[in-house]
Parts: sequence; structure tokens; C-alpha cells
Amino acid sequence: MSSRESRPGLYVLARIIEALVSNGPMKRTRLATVCGLSYDKLERYLNWMIERNLVLIDGDGIVRLTRDDERTYEELVLWIKRYVGSLRISRI
Repeated sequence: MSSRESRPGLYVLARIIEALVSNGPMKRTRLATVCGLSYDKLERYLNWMIERNLVLIDGDGIVRLTRDDERTYEELVLWIKRYVGSLRISRI
């Protein structure tokens, strides 16, 4: 996330959400790999998402979507797919 942590990249958020929807709950290291993010960058995004009740991390370190994030997926990821055409999982 950039120095403007209150404004994360929507495309990166969408990639994280898409990875969790497509692959189900997973550990942070695997999620970072699937999303093509460094572990540190993923952690910053996850912290932002946790503060807004979009994801939960259980005692085993498994990242899960919340109901709020499921709605976010429907709104954000589907909007990107509709207007941008695809949601590529590429490295940042």
C-alpha cells in the first residue's frame, strides 16, 4: 500500500478478495503468493481490511472473508470484471 494508507489500491484489494473467493480461506504466505504480493505488502492490506471488518485471521493464521467482504466482492470485483474486462493476478 502506498504512503496514503487510508486509500489502498482498489485493484490490489480486488485481487486479494478474488483469490480468497476462488481458492477459499488460506494462510497469509500462500495468499501473498497467489496475489503476487510481497508478504509485507499483503500484511498492510490485510491490516486495512481487518480494521474495516472485511477479513478475519483465525488462530491458525488462516485468512477468511467476512460477510462484508463477500458483498465487497460482489460490488468491487464484479465491477472491475465488467468495466475493465478481467482481473489479472500479476505481480506488483
